[in-house]
Amino acid sequence: MVEATLAATVAWILATRLVGHPQPFFAPAAALIVLGQARGQRLRRAVEVVLGVAAGVLVADLVVQALGPHTSWTVFTVILLTVALAVAVGASSVTVVQAAVSALYLVVVAPPTETLVPFRFVDALIGGGVAIVASLLIDARRPLAPLVAEFRQTFEELAGVLDEIATALDRTDDEAALAALERARHADAGVERLRGAVQAAGEALWLHVRRRQHLGRLRSVQSSIRQIDYAVRNVRVLARAAVTLTRGPAPVPPELGAAVRTLAEAVRSAGAALAADLTGQDEIADRHAERADVAALEAVRAAGRLFTPGQTLPLAMIIGQVRATAIDLLRGVGADDDASVLTRVDTAVAGPPH
Repeated sequence: MVEATLAATVAWILATRLVGHPQPFFAPAAALIVLGQARGQRLRRAVEVVLGVAAGVLVADLVVQALGPHTSWTVFTVILLTVALAVAVGASSVTVVQAAVSALYLVVVAPPTETLVPFRFVDALIGGGVAIVASLLIDARRPLAPLVAEFRQTFEELAGVLDEIATALDRTDDEAALAALERARHADAGVERLRGAVQAAGEALWLHVRRRQHLGRLRSVQSSIRQIDYAVRNVRVLARAAVTLTRGPAPVPPELGAAVRTLAEAVRSAGAALAADLTGQDEIADRHAERADVAALEAVRAAGRLFTPGQTLPLAMIIGQVRATAIDLLRGVGADDDASVLTRVDTAVAGPPH
């Protein structure tokens, strides 16, 4: 609320006092449109708003000179041509709407004087620029801080789901398992927020010339998000199998809950490793990554000992999902290639040779 109000007001003041435009409608409007977009998309949206205003003004100017202002045919022709032009060049919905609104405003509201036409484009530049600066000021000192916080929250939520599953297995409590499954179904939202936070951090770093050296760290994190997404899906399948197992007649092995709880520890350590890596704390990141590695393999080893002939299908599914989640965690935080990760995990599943 504060950001949008101040940005729109500043855009209005700059347009009236700096440019001298008596009715700078598009300056605060452009600021609000750009700020209305999610972080990470504002720079692109600012460019789209400016291009949309320019296209709308150009079309409106030509049509008004041909047909005159304030007529039904002028409105019809301006909207048709503006939207058709924007769609033909593959513009986004924001650009299409902004072009149409700009053209319509010029036809219906603005006085038919040529001296006002260039101001629309300048107003959009001012509003978009003010919005970008406002976004920049929020993350000026710590542009990666929101992403780090999102990483911690996402991994803590995923670890919390695993803890709930472990508790349900320990107690053979199908209602607790259902609650864990419901929580797991909402974990996808955390991954989407994480993707948005990565986009926002990338935009903030790109705009901060002195901090662009951190873009390399951000690229390494981007490759980990796919594995995080896989891990979230695996945990959801694990939670569904836990519901089936706790409802069935077969007893739940007492070691199963401990294996899932160890996997939760691996998730927390993996999140701490990625967060430390983003902030440049390499030694701390390495320590957390090592803990994640040890805990993930221990969880696989403990679950693998339960893989015996005659086990139920839900139990086999849980063991398989512990293995799959561990693989995704190790791929996300480790430097090993896929073949090395699979070999180490499969060795842990098989246990020591007899």
